[in-house]
Amino acid sequence: MLKLTYTETSFYLECLAQSLEGWIAQRVILALRVGQSLWVQPSTASFLLPVDLPGLEQLEVEVQRDRGEIVCLDICDSEYVEVTLRGSWLCEGSEDAVGVFVTTMSDRSEFFLHKLWLEAQAAASVISE
Repeated sequence: MLKLTYTETSFYLECLAQSLEGWIAQRVILALRVGQSLWVQPSTASFLLPVDLPGLEQLEVEVQRDRGEIVCLDICDSEYVEVTLRGSWLCEGSEDAVGVFVTTMSDRSEFFLHKLWLEAQAAASVISE
């Protein structure tokens, strides 16, 4: 399962071994126990990857293997590719921009997408230094 945690200023992508249904069920139980409202709804999430990132071609192959049902790649401009995922959005209110997005696809695709995202983050931090 892939988990994208969105904050006010950024997001963080994790690859978790837990099942999507199990993770959402635990999150709902936690919200009930602490008296917190929780919205769970089908949604999409998008983020950018550099177009010159090594291995991006392999991600395209994985997307085609999954028939683009969960993940879609679109060229944004000469520098970035937009990755769009279909899954579930969890937040405290229906209009919240801060929350968690979860999705599941083949283990291979999840691992590879997470690896590319980590590489993009490492490259961005080197550039900012």
